[in-house]
Amino acid sequence: MVSQPRTALITGASRGLGLEIARLFARQGTKLVITARGEAALREAEADLKQLTDVLAVPGDVSDRSHAELVVRRGLESFGRIDVLINNASAIGPSPMPDLTNYPLVPLARVFDVNVLAPLHLIQLVLPTMRDRGDGTIVNVTSDAAVEGYPTWGGYGSSKAALEQISRVLAVELEGSGVRVYWVDPGDMNTVMHQEAEPGVDLSHLPGPDVPAPAFLQLIDDAPPSGRCQAQQLIAVAGGALR
Repeated sequence: MVSQPRTALITGASRGLGLEIARLFARQGTKLVITARGEAALREAEADLKQLTDVLAVPGDVSDRSHAELVVRRGLESFGRIDVLINNASAIGPSPMPDLTNYPLVPLARVFDVNVLAPLHLIQLVLPTMRDRGDGTIVNVTSDAAVEGYPTWGGYGSSKAALEQISRVLAVELEGSGVRVYWVDPGDMNTVMHQEAEPGVDLSHLPGPDVPAPAFLQLIDDAPPSGRCQAQQLIAVAGGALR
């Protein structure tokens, strides 16, 4: 029996890490459902990825509950399944990032909405069909700011810490279901979002998102038990063969 190509839903896929992961998936023939807020950039990514695989692009904000429901519904209608969910979309908050002592609460609530509630909502939407098949992979993109105390990174870091705890509990709740949950720290990268977090800081010494992206595919292909991973360590274990 010929196995059906897998389908991956990737948020924040118009640029940066999300786009690099999508490109690697596309080269494998994985069907893609991609979403991001910037429609022009997402359409450009869609045109590029369609040269390699089937792509459904649905522009919008993942923290909009109706948009999240639309993305999952259209993905299932188009491809019949969603095998992998990569919660990559994130909000950095005000730029430059303020100290927690002065952090305005309305923007902070927005950070938590995008970085915590939106990923959980998408997980809730894709889980029923994953459970029915007894197979699926959920990947939540986290950060070392979730476990370290960096000045001015408190808003973003605490939201990622919350996402990590959600991931940790989900991994226990889904044990034995065939659905794996990973929370992955890609490491520092030279990205637009990092530039927004620290405007004016020279980030040229940092790797681009193309460096950690292969670790995500390696993790999904190897399918180890659920848990927290660091992309740098995954690449080191593979001896650089991931690139």
